[in-house]
Amino acid sequence: MLTQKVTAKDVAKLAGVSQSSVSRVYFEGASVSQKTREKVLEAAKELGYRPNEFARSLITNRTKIIGLVMKGVQNPFYPEVLKQFTSEFKKIGYSILFVHTNNDEIQKDDIDILLNYHVAAVIITDATLSLNAMEEFKDNKIPVVLFNRKIEKSSFYSVCCNNLNASEAIGEFLIAEGCSTLAYIAGNANTSTSIEREKGFTTILKKHHIQLEKYSSDYTYKGGYDIANEIIAKKHLPDGFFVANDIMALGVLDALRENNISIPFDTKVVGFDNIEMAAWPTYNLTTWEQPIDKMIAETMAYLIKEIEHYTGFAKNIEIDGKLIVRKTT
Repeated sequence: MLTQKVTAKDVAKLAGVSQSSVSRVYFEGASVSQKTREKVLEAAKELGYRPNEFARSLITNRTKIIGLVMKGVQNPFYPEVLKQFTSEFKKIGYSILFVHTNNDEIQKDDIDILLNYHVAAVIITDATLSLNAMEEFKDNKIPVVLFNRKIEKSSFYSVCCNNLNASEAIGEFLIAEGCSTLAYIAGNANTSTSIEREKGFTTILKKHHIQLEKYSSDYTYKGGYDIANEIIAKKHLPDGFFVANDIMALGVLDALRENNISIPFDTKVVGFDNIEMAAWPTYNLTTWEQPIDKMIAETMAYLIKEIEHYTGFAKNIEIDGKLIVRKTT
């Protein structure tokens, strides 16, 4: 029996029950007696039987697979998000199907992968959705969460950090630290995260009549490093930097130090995310900590409800983080 594929029919024969009884044991929420359940599980263990999730999905049109779409794998924040989602969903019997997209907007090929695997739900971390993509997911009643992203007037649920309040707090903090000339290094211009972080920071600087120098980058280490060198070459160094994410901020720090600029005495640097490397002794970066645990818990709570009973309910959820003060300020 071990040399060929074991089926539900084989388990039913050994357990002395019907094949439908075997199916009910492995179908969540189905009614089956405890005695039958024990007999089926014992027979399945003896035979080495595992239920075929994909075959079952043809009947239920749903698997216990969550699709997770990610673009920014070079940013350590997102692999950590992937790791935590994988761990938390595993605890409740779900697996993660990771889909890496090379584009800011999720493409048809990405959507086809998710639909072909009959995913139960989709999490999109750092990409946007076209109208066609929205319709595909809604037509198939697949719940979607935009994670660390939001689209105004979107028909999808989104969960992110309260970027506006965070950047306002960072502005107040740097001004209280004595900064009078400040620079903001933005991430990708079309992302809600970078737009809102800039908006909040700008609001506070205007309130205190402080001029802002804005520079655009791409959320990468090299982007931060290159922009910092560009600023240094102008011979007009601001006394404070707010950088839209940590990995860019680490690039800024390395460029400043290579040019013998003392931190935090000549200038101060604040990042955003609180990735693991931010706390390394080499950097000791002051940063805004995104509340990943709470964001993931909120995402999962919504998706599990929607998987059980799809409503398509849409809402933007924003969760407060906190400032982590280290040696760069």
